[in-house]
Amino acid sequence: MATQATAQRRFSFLQVAIILQTLTIFLQAVSAGLLLTSSYGETLHSVGARVMYGASMLYVLAAVLAWKPGGGSPRPVWHASGFLVLASVQVVLGIAHIPSVHLPLGVLMFGLSVLALARR
Repeated sequence: MATQATAQRRFSFLQVAIILQTLTIFLQAVSAGLLLTSSYGETLHSVGARVMYGASMLYVLAAVLAWKPGGGSPRPVWHASGFLVLASVQVVLGIAHIPSVHLPLGVLMFGLSVLALARR
């Protein structure tokens, strides 16, 4: 009984990866606001973009590791891969300074990440 309760309290690697991705996307929104209001905002947003991209790659790795050994559904791998594609597009749009698409895509990514987190 105690081991089952302990197992339910722990997060899986996949859940941790989704939490990290969601948090980094949220922090990107915060740093975007700082980008508009402070001198260090650009640096913070640039570093945050790299961390967010790394979190998206970690999500793919976690999804593959959760799928492959158990032979479960590959759906989380497709979701994680989709996030990595969106993160790649987001980086390109940010470098190209196209905020009219960059900002709504960031909001979409945050919403989808929260949704993925809620499903876990």
